[in-house]
Amino acid sequence: MAAEQRVALVTGGNRGLGFATAQQLAQAGMKVLIGSREAENGEAAAQSLQQQGLDVLAYQLSVTDRGGIKVLAQLIETKFGRLDVLINNAGIYPDSDGDTLLTTNLGSIREALETNTYGPISLCQTCVPLMQANGYGRIVNVSSGMGQLNDMGGGSPAYRLSKTALNSVTRILAAELEGTNIKVNSVCPGWVQTDMGGSEAPRTPAEGADTIAWLAQIPDDAPSGLFWRDRTPIPW
Repeated sequence: MAAEQRVALVTGGNRGLGFATAQQLAQAGMKVLIGSREAENGEAAAQSLQQQGLDVLAYQLSVTDRGGIKVLAQLIETKFGRLDVLINNAGIYPDSDGDTLLTTNLGSIREALETNTYGPISLCQTCVPLMQANGYGRIVNVSSGMGQLNDMGGGSPAYRLSKTALNSVTRILAAELEGTNIKVNSVCPGWVQTDMGGSEAPRTPAEGADTIAWLAQIPDDAPSGLFWRDRTPIPW
């Protein structure tokens, strides 16, 4: 591996938005590590990208398994000696049709927070030291317009709350890492044709991944702690 090659970890990288992001980062010359909850799904995704001549490997990773996150971080440090990019993409949508804040089961909110918010926090806590060791890092938290307070609506309370909280993680971590060369940003990929978004969504996974991959490669003088859509900052 060339010394200057960036190493990126994409959670939930075996399908949909994560897969498209992994593909675009690998096409940009990065070594991309796909994290997937089911090992065989990650291996299949990695093999399909390897057949395109891309430098992609798969590792089993559940973002709710803090011990597993630590083990993977240690493996990355031992095997590659660096981690430059973290894409917190893995997410769930546990809400049922018709759920409102007044009717939802609190268990659904806890489930969403565990995966969509606590998972990224655990990954940041474990991976940022690897970035600090090399004086470089790009963290992209895949959020949603549904977590945007500026345009907040009703319904889907578990998902909305978890993504609003993830945006807070972005702001807090960006402030705490100010003055370092580690940039932390949130992105709304738009409504994308994924298992979560459905086939009626107007955007392809590649279109949704564009700003994610772009934020993973921003220069050292680029901003940190912002919310982006289509490579443009949007209100929180």
